[in-house]
Amino acid sequence: MSSPVNQVANLKGKLLICHGTSDDNVHFQNAVQLADKLIKVCKQFDLMLYPGKKHGIRGQNARIHLFTKITNYFLENL
Repeated sequence: MSSPVNQVANLKGKLLICHGTSDDNVHFQNAVQLADKLIKVCKQFDLMLYPGKKHGIRGQNARIHLFTKITNYFLENL
């Protein structure tokens, strides 16, 4: 499977990136690389970080915040 970093020039529409900074499945550095590439090709995006959260983004209302963020993003951008 090709890395999303290699596909940024083909992206259309709005993009929301949500990432836990302690994710040990998809490392935080991958999100940083994606954001860097998006900026280099002038693609607009929104980035929501969850400090100390792992791949599942849960605990201390993080999951509620995440789902609310995604729902609102869909409602505002679809």
